[in-house]
Amino acid sequence: MSDEAGPAPVTRTAAVIPAAGRGVRLGPGAPKALRALNGTPMLIHAVRAMAASRAVSLVVVVAPPDGAGEVKNLLDTHALPERTDYLVVPGGETRQESVRLGLDALPAGITTVLVHDAARPLVPVDTVDAVVEAVRDGAVAVVPALPLADTVKQVEPREKGEPEPVVATPERATLRAVQTPQGFDRDTLLRAHGTATGDVTDDAGLVEQLGLPVVVVPGHEEAFKVTRPLDLVLAEAVLARRRATDGF
Repeated sequence: MSDEAGPAPVTRTAAVIPAAGRGVRLGPGAPKALRALNGTPMLIHAVRAMAASRAVSLVVVVAPPDGAGEVKNLLDTHALPERTDYLVVPGGETRQESVRLGLDALPAGITTVLVHDAARPLVPVDTVDAVVEAVRDGAVAVVPALPLADTVKQVEPREKGEPEPVVATPERATLRAVQTPQGFDRDTLLRAHGTATGDVTDDAGLVEQLGLPVVVVPGHEEAFKVTRPLDLVLAEAVLARRRATDGF
């Protein structure tokens, strides 16, 4: 019997992008993921951000239930890296349901799954790669995150506009603002979704409910979520700076 180690197991990574939400905080109009950023839909920026990682071989976009055809046409009409495959599936009524539908569409060979917000169009490839590497190194769930710049207060919620009593001031040094893509061992994420109760907006939180460890890797300030009109202004400024410095 040989003592030599066999070949390393083949790992394949897919990214699931739930993009079925309406994005009401950006106002009426097209779904948030389809809003233009520098003339290109945010969703296309997010897909390119995932495909920029050489580790990602498949991107699954979960479209609005009645908009899968429109999203597929968008992907077909924009330049995307040829080494990456793309798949569009209709989503559900909630983010959690949409992610699950994206997971159900993955082929058998995928071992690592990234779940990425379409509303985080500018995440740098180094952040994507760091998440993938941490999963491949053995972590079952990985989230990129940043230290908080602001002091945080825990309050007792009141009706909108009413003063809210402060309950506690958590120690800021122990808190992190979580971003995406979040990375997972595929089987672990499937089990987490299969046992979830209620609608959860953080996939790593589902893994925590299983009692399994979640680890944090450094996030990036440009991986912010485009939620309000001011975020669009900031995102345009980031793209302008990239064009000026990197020819992006």
